[in-house]
Amino acid sequence: MATLDDVAKLAGVSKSTASRALGKPELVAPSTADRVRLAAETLAFFPNRAATALASGRSGLVAIVVPTLENSFFTPIVRGAQIRANESELHLTIVVNGVASEADAEALRRLSKQVDGFLIAAPKGDDTAVLEICSLRPSVLIDREIETVPSVVADTESAFRALAESLAEQGHTNIAFIGGPDNSWQNEQRTRAVRDALAGRAKLSEFGTFDPTFAAGFGVVNAVVESGATAVISYSSAISLGLIFGLQARGVRVPEDLVVSADEVLISALGVRSSPSIDVDGELLGSMAMDELVAQIGAAHAAAHGHGREGGHGTGGARQERLPVPVRWT
Repeated sequence: MATLDDVAKLAGVSKSTASRALGKPELVAPSTADRVRLAAETLAFFPNRAATALASGRSGLVAIVVPTLENSFFTPIVRGAQIRANESELHLTIVVNGVASEADAEALRRLSKQVDGFLIAAPKGDDTAVLEICSLRPSVLIDREIETVPSVVADTESAFRALAESLAEQGHTNIAFIGGPDNSWQNEQRTRAVRDALAGRAKLSEFGTFDPTFAAGFGVVNAVVESGATAVISYSSAISLGLIFGLQARGVRVPEDLVVSADEVLISALGVRSSPSIDVDGELLGSMAMDELVAQIGAAHAAAHGHGREGGHGTGGARQERLPVPVRWT
């Protein structure tokens, strides 16, 4: 296995020059950097990542932090972030952490010493806890907004409001809402949107809070039927899937007897017709967040080396983007 000494000898430079050429090529002559790089490629020499990090101040590793792997909502977000990370020559690691306890915070403090930045998706902790983690490294929030931290959010609040208004306009006078997880920022947004949209227009039967799972939707079937609701808006596709499956098992025709919002793919797979769907482009959400994180990392690196503007640690100048979310009827 080739060593740095071997690379230096082949390139005709000292070991220290070879190290600089591979770790911080801007510190050596371009011709020298090219010669060392060619020698490394010829010998199939790959610098130790930790050593390279020490030399450049960057590890090339970023983390996407998700509260759970059980919610399929995060899958396309991770995929979109991964694609952008690859394009930016970064490595992406997935971390399951809700940022909800001191143990969670300590784990992320340790991780912050190994990564260049964080994408933090739907953290469960309060603003103080989330801000503390965002102060450790350049960070971008996904599906959570805090004023001083860059964020990318799917505007499901507007979509849920539009759907509730549409159902009321169609003549539904008793509409059920199945809520999501407790301490979820998005659940608060969606619940408020539905309540505001239906105030004075229709009866609202609320159920929850629930984890966004098939089991939760299946478990609330009897309560929904007994409520007399003729339309249901649920927090997530997984809840909708469990609800629709349970309704069909009870012999309820969906949506002729009960209109249920769900993911468009699930609606089609179950043979449901004329039902609304709220579809978040998770891949785009993830790619937008990674683009912002790359910019934050670049700004922080430039500031640390005495040029460029300061930024990238969740302190002011935070750009917050909202991705429009359409409501569709199949």
